[in-house]
Amino acid sequence: MSSQQDYLVKALVLEGKVRVYAVRSTQVAEECRRRQDTWPTATAALGRTLSVGAMMGAMLKGEEKLTIRVAGDGPIGRIIVDANGKGEVRGFVSNPHVDLPLNDQGKLDVGGAVGAQGYLYVTRDLGLKEPYQGSSPLVSGEIGEDFTYYFAQSEQTPSAVAVGVLVNPDHSVKASGGYIIQLLPGVDDQFISQLEKRLTEIPPVSHMVDQGYTPEQMIETLFPAAQIKWLERLPIRFSCNCSKERVKEVLASLGVQELEKMLAEQGQAEVNCHFCRETYEVSKDELTQLIADQKD
Repeated sequence: MSSQQDYLVKALVLEGKVRVYAVRSTQVAEECRRRQDTWPTATAALGRTLSVGAMMGAMLKGEEKLTIRVAGDGPIGRIIVDANGKGEVRGFVSNPHVDLPLNDQGKLDVGGAVGAQGYLYVTRDLGLKEPYQGSSPLVSGEIGEDFTYYFAQSEQTPSAVAVGVLVNPDHSVKASGGYIIQLLPGVDDQFISQLEKRLTEIPPVSHMVDQGYTPEQMIETLFPAAQIKWLERLPIRFSCNCSKERVKEVLASLGVQELEKMLAEQGQAEVNCHFCRETYEVSKDELTQLIADQKD
């Protein structure tokens, strides 16, 4: 696996009329693969979604955060990714042990694993009373195409989303990354035509990452350097905020009846975090105390 650190960059092009994000997420994707024990096609599906999550997280401010949920009709089940504006991201898939034959292009069949029927949902917690939720139907299950459609439909922002993952023979992540290009009002048709042509000419994003391209260099393959205004460089890392205290809060929310049943049947509680796979044991004494606290 690459020893290069994961990070993303934000930039503006065409005097601020085009927003661009690019990310290298190889280490985050590998960390999630290791924790989840995902098989290659599931690894690619999760890795692509982690890249989108990291870039969408970079669109947030301060303590804002978002959750992406991809719910297709394929064997992988749901993909869930959490991200925030600080470069922290985590994710999991319902069925990590999914690996399909390569597709017609000789690539990992992410579309087959995710399924083309279903929806993707983006929930943003902006610190307001109610979170904002957007959604759109899946168009292919390939993730990049699905988010391109999501931005156009749900957020009315014409965008190009490209994400890719390469997996080593030993199933570890060889390369993972992506970019998002967003067109703001005022972009002329000639620029759009040139961009569309350029997008067909450049290498796939996973190959660029594998060949050592930095996020900056990915953007420079798309636009002349003189047009690019660099805004920010943000380190990206896997982060899970689960803890024994949070587990106790979740258990307390189940109510006295459910806790008493758990105490009688199991004598303790064991909770496994979907994201990081840490297991938390809540002892008989701790459960008894939780019940007493609920009754007070």
